[in-house]
Amino acid sequence: MQSEIPFLYEDNHLLVVEKPVNMLSQRDITGDPDLLSLLKQKLKEKYQKPGNVYLALVHRLDRPTGGVMVLAKTSKAAARLSAQIRNNVFKRSYLAVVHGILRQKEAILLHYLRKNRQTNMVTAYRRKSLGAKEAKLTYQLLETNNHFSLVKVQLHTGRAHQIRAQFAAVGHPLVGDQRYGQNLTRPGQQLALWAFAVSLEHPTLKKRMTFTSYPAQVFPWAYFKRLKGNLIKE
Repeated sequence: MQSEIPFLYEDNHLLVVEKPVNMLSQRDITGDPDLLSLLKQKLKEKYQKPGNVYLALVHRLDRPTGGVMVLAKTSKAAARLSAQIRNNVFKRSYLAVVHGILRQKEAILLHYLRKNRQTNMVTAYRRKSLGAKEAKLTYQLLETNNHFSLVKVQLHTGRAHQIRAQFAAVGHPLVGDQRYGQNLTRPGQQLALWAFAVSLEHPTLKKRMTFTSYPAQVFPWAYFKRLKGNLIKE
Protein backbone atom coordinates (compact mmCIF):
# COMPACT_ATOMS: atom_id res chain seq x y z
CA MET A 1 0.00 0.00 0.00
CA GLN A 2 2.90 2.35 0.64
CA SER A 3 3.74 2.21 -3.07
CA GLU A 4 0.19 3.44 -3.78
CA ILE A 5 0.24 6.13 -1.08
CA PRO A 6 3.75 7.60 -0.89
CA PHE A 7 5.04 8.22 2.63
CA LEU A 8 6.78 11.60 3.03
CA TYR A 9 7.54 11.37 6.77
CA GLU A 10 6.77 9.15 9.74
CA ASP A 11 7.63 9.10 13.43
CA ASN A 12 5.83 8.09 16.63
CA HIS A 13 3.41 11.02 16.43
CA LEU A 14 3.11 12.03 12.77
CA LEU A 15 2.43 10.43 9.43
CA VAL A 16 2.73 12.62 6.34
CA VAL A 17 1.71 11.18 2.99
CA GLU A 18 0.97 12.17 -0.58
CA LYS A 19 -2.72 11.60 -1.17
CA PRO A 20 -3.44 10.26 -4.67
CA VAL A 21 -5.92 12.18 -6.81
CA ASN A 22 -9.49 10.87 -6.84
CA MET A 23 -9.12 9.06 -3.53
CA LEU A 24 -11.42 9.83 -0.60
CA SER A 25 -9.76 11.24 2.52
CA GLN A 26 -12.24 9.37 4.70
CA ARG A 27 -14.88 6.71 4.12
CA ASP A 28 -18.26 7.89 2.86
CA ILE A 29 -21.52 6.33 1.66
CA THR A 30 -19.95 5.24 -1.65
CA GLY A 31 -17.82 2.62 0.10
CA ASP A 32 -14.91 3.47 -2.22
CA PRO A 33 -11.33 3.00 -0.93
CA ASP A 34 -10.29 5.85 1.34
CA LEU A 35 -6.93 7.13 2.53
CA LEU A 36 -7.53 6.79 6.27
CA SER A 37 -8.68 3.15 6.13
CA LEU A 38 -5.90 2.12 3.77
CA LEU A 39 -3.24 3.72 5.95
CA LYS A 40 -4.60 2.14 9.12
CA GLN A 41 -4.36 -1.25 7.47
CA LYS A 42 -0.85 -0.48 6.25
CA LEU A 43 0.34 0.48 9.74
CA LYS A 44 -1.35 -2.55 11.27
CA GLU A 45 0.58 -4.82 8.88
CA LYS A 46 3.84 -2.86 9.13
CA TYR A 47 4.01 -3.01 12.93
CA GLN A 48 2.09 -6.29 13.32
CA LYS A 49 -0.41 -4.74 15.72
CA PRO A 50 -3.07 -7.14 17.00
CA GLY A 51 -5.68 -4.50 17.82
CA ASN A 52 -6.97 -1.31 16.25
CA VAL A 53 -4.51 1.29 14.98
CA TYR A 54 -4.94 4.89 16.13
CA LEU A 55 -4.69 7.26 13.19
CA ALA A 56 -6.56 10.55 12.88
CA LEU A 57 -7.07 12.99 10.04
CA VAL A 58 -5.84 16.44 10.96
CA HIS A 59 -7.28 18.02 7.82
CA ARG A 60 -8.96 16.78 4.64
CA LEU A 61 -8.61 17.15 0.90
CA ASP A 62 -11.47 16.95 -1.57
CA ARG A 63 -11.59 13.70 -3.49
CA PRO A 64 -10.15 15.08 -6.78
CA THR A 65 -7.30 16.89 -5.00
CA GLY A 66 -3.95 15.18 -4.44
CA GLY A 67 -0.90 16.19 -2.43
CA VAL A 68 0.41 16.54 1.12
CA MET A 69 -1.75 15.28 3.97
CA VAL A 70 -0.86 15.10 7.65
CA LEU A 71 -2.27 12.46 9.99
CA ALA A 72 -1.79 12.05 13.74
CA LYS A 73 -0.65 8.73 15.20
CA THR A 74 -1.47 9.71 18.80
CA SER A 75 -4.38 11.54 20.42
CA LYS A 76 -1.92 14.07 21.86
CA ALA A 77 -0.63 14.90 18.38
CA ALA A 78 -4.17 15.13 17.01
CA ALA A 79 -5.22 17.62 19.70
CA ARG A 80 -2.12 19.78 19.33
CA LEU A 81 -2.26 19.87 15.54
CA SER A 82 -5.96 20.71 15.62
CA ALA A 83 -5.12 23.62 17.92
CA GLN A 84 -2.46 24.75 15.44
CA ILE A 85 -5.09 24.80 12.69
CA ARG A 86 -7.43 26.90 14.84
CA ASN A 87 -4.61 29.32 15.68
CA ASN A 88 -3.30 29.52 12.09
CA VAL A 89 0.05 27.95 13.01
CA PHE A 90 -0.60 25.02 10.67
CA LYS A 91 -0.05 26.48 7.17
CA ARG A 92 -1.22 24.97 3.88
CA SER A 93 -0.15 25.96 0.37
CA TYR A 94 -1.72 24.74 -2.84
CA LEU A 95 -0.87 24.82 -6.52
CA ALA A 96 -3.64 25.39 -9.03
CA VAL A 97 -3.97 25.98 -12.75
CA VAL A 98 -6.76 28.41 -13.63
CA HIS A 99 -8.31 29.48 -16.89
CA GLY A 100 -7.18 32.85 -18.24
CA ILE A 101 -4.27 35.14 -17.51
CA LEU A 102 -4.44 36.76 -14.10
CA ARG A 103 -3.70 40.49 -14.15
CA GLN A 104 -2.25 40.76 -10.65
CA LYS A 105 0.89 38.87 -9.68
CA GLU A 106 -0.21 38.74 -6.06
CA ALA A 107 -3.63 39.36 -4.55
CA ILE A 108 -5.96 38.57 -1.68
CA LEU A 109 -9.37 37.11 -2.48
CA LEU A 110 -12.07 37.73 0.11
CA HIS A 111 -15.56 36.31 -0.27
CA TYR A 112 -18.41 34.97 1.82
CA LEU A 113 -19.27 31.37 1.00
CA ARG A 114 -22.55 29.56 1.53
CA LYS A 115 -22.82 25.81 0.92
CA ASN A 116 -25.95 24.13 -0.37
CA ARG A 117 -25.87 20.72 1.30
CA GLN A 118 -28.39 19.24 -1.13
CA THR A 119 -26.33 20.07 -4.24
CA ASN A 120 -22.90 20.15 -2.50
CA MET A 121 -22.24 23.45 -4.30
CA VAL A 122 -20.80 26.61 -2.79
CA THR A 123 -21.92 30.12 -3.72
CA ALA A 124 -19.49 33.03 -3.29
CA TYR A 125 -20.67 36.51 -2.34
CA ARG A 126 -18.70 39.76 -2.38
CA ARG A 127 -20.45 41.03 0.76
CA LYS A 128 -21.69 39.46 3.96
CA SER A 129 -24.73 37.33 3.36
CA LEU A 130 -27.04 35.38 5.66
CA GLY A 131 -25.54 31.97 6.38
CA ALA A 132 -22.34 32.67 4.45
CA LYS A 133 -18.91 32.32 6.08
CA GLU A 134 -15.88 34.50 5.41
CA ALA A 135 -13.32 32.94 3.07
CA LYS A 136 -9.88 34.43 2.53
CA LEU A 137 -6.90 33.34 0.48
CA THR A 138 -3.74 34.84 -0.94
CA TYR A 139 -2.45 33.84 -4.36
CA GLN A 140 0.85 34.35 -6.16
CA LEU A 141 1.03 34.11 -9.95
CA LEU A 142 3.97 31.84 -10.77
CA GLU A 143 3.77 31.39 -14.54
CA THR A 144 1.44 31.71 -17.51
CA ASN A 145 1.18 29.51 -20.59
CA ASN A 146 -1.21 30.03 -23.48
CA HIS A 147 -4.59 30.50 -21.82
CA PHE A 148 -3.68 29.20 -18.36
CA SER A 149 -2.14 30.60 -15.18
CA LEU A 150 -0.21 28.62 -12.56
CA VAL A 151 -0.78 29.99 -9.07
CA LYS A 152 0.36 29.20 -5.55
CA VAL A 153 -2.40 29.63 -3.01
CA GLN A 154 -2.16 30.23 0.73
CA LEU A 155 -5.36 29.56 2.63
CA HIS A 156 -6.28 31.79 5.56
CA THR A 157 -9.59 30.01 6.15
CA GLY A 158 -10.56 26.41 5.46
CA ARG A 159 -13.97 26.48 3.80
CA ALA A 160 -15.47 23.75 1.62
CA HIS A 161 -14.48 24.13 -2.06
CA GLN A 162 -12.92 27.46 -1.11
CA ILE A 163 -10.20 27.71 -3.76
CA ARG A 164 -12.48 26.44 -6.50
CA ALA A 165 -15.40 28.70 -5.63
CA GLN A 166 -13.32 31.84 -5.10
CA PHE A 167 -11.38 31.62 -8.36
CA ALA A 168 -14.59 30.86 -10.24
CA ALA A 169 -16.15 33.94 -8.63
CA VAL A 170 -13.44 36.20 -10.10
CA GLY A 171 -13.79 34.67 -13.56
CA HIS A 172 -10.85 32.24 -13.44
CA PRO A 173 -12.21 28.76 -12.63
CA LEU A 174 -9.73 25.96 -12.11
CA VAL A 175 -8.87 23.81 -15.09
CA GLY A 176 -10.79 20.56 -14.91
CA ASP A 177 -13.37 21.82 -12.41
CA GLN A 178 -16.57 19.92 -13.16
CA ARG A 179 -18.57 21.94 -10.63
CA TYR A 180 -17.47 25.55 -10.95
CA GLY A 181 -16.07 25.63 -14.48
CA GLN A 182 -18.49 23.43 -16.41
CA ASN A 183 -18.55 25.65 -19.50
CA LEU A 184 -14.77 25.34 -19.87
CA THR A 185 -14.29 21.74 -18.77
CA ARG A 186 -14.49 18.52 -20.72
CA PRO A 187 -16.31 15.60 -19.05
CA GLY A 188 -13.85 13.46 -17.10
CA GLN A 189 -11.12 16.11 -17.05
CA GLN A 190 -8.98 16.06 -13.88
CA LEU A 191 -9.16 18.99 -11.46
CA ALA A 192 -5.90 20.99 -11.48
CA LEU A 193 -5.55 21.50 -7.73
CA TRP A 194 -2.67 20.10 -5.69
CA ALA A 195 -1.84 20.32 -1.98
CA PHE A 196 1.74 21.48 -2.44
CA ALA A 197 3.04 22.15 1.07
CA VAL A 198 2.17 21.88 4.74
CA SER A 199 4.13 23.70 7.42
CA LEU A 200 3.58 22.91 11.08
CA GLU A 201 5.15 22.80 14.52
CA HIS A 202 5.95 19.24 15.52
CA PRO A 203 3.52 18.35 18.32
CA THR A 204 6.22 17.09 20.70
CA LEU A 205 9.58 18.24 19.33
CA LYS A 206 8.27 21.82 18.95
CA LYS A 207 10.35 22.42 15.83
CA ARG A 208 9.03 23.86 12.58
CA MET A 209 8.67 21.28 9.80
CA THR A 210 7.64 21.69 6.17
CA PHE A 211 6.59 18.96 3.75
CA THR A 212 6.17 19.40 0.01
CA SER A 213 5.17 17.40 -3.05
CA TYR A 214 4.65 18.15 -6.73
CA PRO A 215 1.94 17.02 -9.16
CA ALA A 216 2.72 14.54 -11.92
CA GLN A 217 3.85 15.88 -15.28
CA VAL A 218 0.50 15.53 -16.99
CA PHE A 219 -2.01 18.02 -18.41
CA PRO A 220 -2.13 20.86 -17.47
CA TRP A 221 0.83 20.78 -15.06
CA ALA A 222 3.23 19.72 -17.83
CA TYR A 223 2.78 23.10 -19.51
CA PHE A 224 4.81 24.94 -16.87
CA LYS A 225 8.61 25.10 -16.76
CA ARG A 226 8.82 25.85 -13.04
CA LEU A 227 7.07 22.59 -12.21
CA LYS A 228 9.33 20.57 -14.47
CA GLY A 229 12.36 21.80 -12.56
CA ASN A 230 10.68 21.78 -9.14
CA LEU A 231 11.57 25.46 -8.89
CA ILE A 232 8.74 26.45 -6.56
CA LYS A 233 9.59 27.20 -2.95
CA GLU A 234 7.16 26.74 -0.09
